[in-house]
Amino acid sequence: MFLSLAAPCRGANGEHCPWELTRCHALLPVPVKLVPMDSLFSHPEPGPLPDGDAFNLEPLVFTVVVPAPVAHAFMGFTDHPHLWWPMEEHSVYGAGSHVEFEENLILETAEDGRTTVWGTIDDWQPPLSFHTSWYPGSTALWSTELRVAFRAVDGGTEVRLVHDGWEGAEDPAGSRASYEAGWPGVLERYVRFMGGSGG
Repeated sequence: MFLSLAAPCRGANGEHCPWELTRCHALLPVPVKLVPMDSLFSHPEPGPLPDGDAFNLEPLVFTVVVPAPVAHAFMGFTDHPHLWWPMEEHSVYGAGSHVEFEENLILETAEDGRTTVWGTIDDWQPPLSFHTSWYPGSTALWSTELRVAFRAVDGGTEVRLVHDGWEGAEDPAGSRASYEAGWPGVLERYVRFMGGSGG
């Protein structure tokens, strides 16, 4: 299909005509072939908006007490997760891989050297807390929020894990349900590693 459009006129010095095309008197017809093409920045067809309930999902809050001073509890969580994290159940690469806090990342490394980022740490307050965007097995585009805080209590250190930001997950309700079921077992392994009696 061809459509005749008008080419803008050029002034005496070759500059573009400042008038709107409909008001310019020096227009020339130009044949143009219309070719359907997707934009480089095309978006999916409009569909239903994400479930509004994603913004109303409550944070998950888990608290455990370990029989250690705050600094040791923090170090046990952040310096030695490879010794207690249940990789056989909760990892990308499975048993044999290990997880570590590496600069501002929480990183899993497989036996063959492959790596994947679980989270990006954006607030680091040793030995009191850290905050990370959390996206194991996904990308930062689909991240939730995780804050772990440590405080002295009778008998050791209370470790409080708050997981929220479900609206950032690809499947908000499904992700929340999965972590609601998974975090207790992960924290139980940490408590045992720190010398406590797991749940």
